Amino acid sequence: MSTDTAARTVVEAAGALVWRVRQGRLQVLLVHRPRYKDWSWPKGKLEPGEHVITAAVREVEEEVGLEVVLGRPLPGLEYTLSDGRPKRVHYWAAQVAGRPDRPAVHARPPAARASTDEIDETRWMDVEEAERRLSREADKDPLAALVTAHAKGRLDTRAVVVVRHGRARRRATWDHGEATRPLTDTGTRQARALVPLLSAFGVAQVVTSPWARCRDTVAPYTTAAGLEPIDDEPLTEARHEEGPEHAAATVAELLRTGTDLALCTHRPVLPTVLDVITQYTRARVRPDLPESDPFLKPGQILVCHVTGAPGDPCVEAVETHTPLP
Repeated sequence: MSTDTAARTVVEAAGALVWRVRQGRLQVLLVHRPRYKDWSWPKGKLEPGEHVITAAVREVEEEVGLEVVLGRPLPGLEYTLSDGRPKRVHYWAAQVAGRPDRPAVHARPPAARASTDEIDETRWMDVEEAERRLSREADKDPLAALVTAHAKGRLDTRAVVVVRHGRARRRATWDHGEATRPLTDTGTRQARALVPLLSAFGVAQVVTSPWARCRDTVAPYTTAAGLEPIDDEPLTEARHEEGPEHAAATVAELLRTGTDLALCTHRPVLPTVLDVITQYTRARVRPDLPESDPFLKPGQILVCHVTGAPGDPCVEAVETHTPLP
């Protein structure tokens, strides 16, 4: 690799602003790095072949020893390293996993705790103190976004994750009916790669089309998390073609629950799914939603960060991710 090529290679990193409220005061968790003698957010570089979402959860657990669930995305950072390479850091709001999140945590491998040479102190701080303590000025940008979201009642979110099933056998090569058309080897790898992503967002319930390619897409996660998937016939292609209003009612009902959940369906059903989600999405967020067919590629997910009491949902942020099989 030439020096110029190396200089252009982006170093990707991920982390989270772990937050809580104590006695009415918003607090965040900072780490101290003795090597740099600074206070910063828990974060670190992606391992080879690691998804940015997986890295964010892993780095937090390694550096602070806490299992977390990611919430809404926060502003990231971009800067140039001493060797000329650009570095990009991705951040999310996060909360310590509680009892309802245990299935998601159960689906994760254990993370090794960082050495005291890397992190020698972790400390909960009121946000005002955290702003003073942060060593890097740019680290205050995601904190400001976190504080603003909390002040507006938009920080405590739950996730509704839309999953398009993994790559399946071509229709022309399968003679045994659409309901049983299976995943390809690529689709099977995509299904396995979904496990850490659904875990990161605390998915505690999975609703799926009962057709094989959808059930098989979510099976690795439900098995790892110890969950029983819920079959929903309106999410199949055939039932949707008969009456898309039934699928629309299912999506609206799922948005109105208070549970972190995933729903898995088919490409022809996605326009209806997106129509319903758009109705509950803030106007400033709607441009971030997929706008045209196929909306999601096989195995992709759309994460909707939802606030509001059950029955009164509002989508505050969305993000689309592709598993890395």
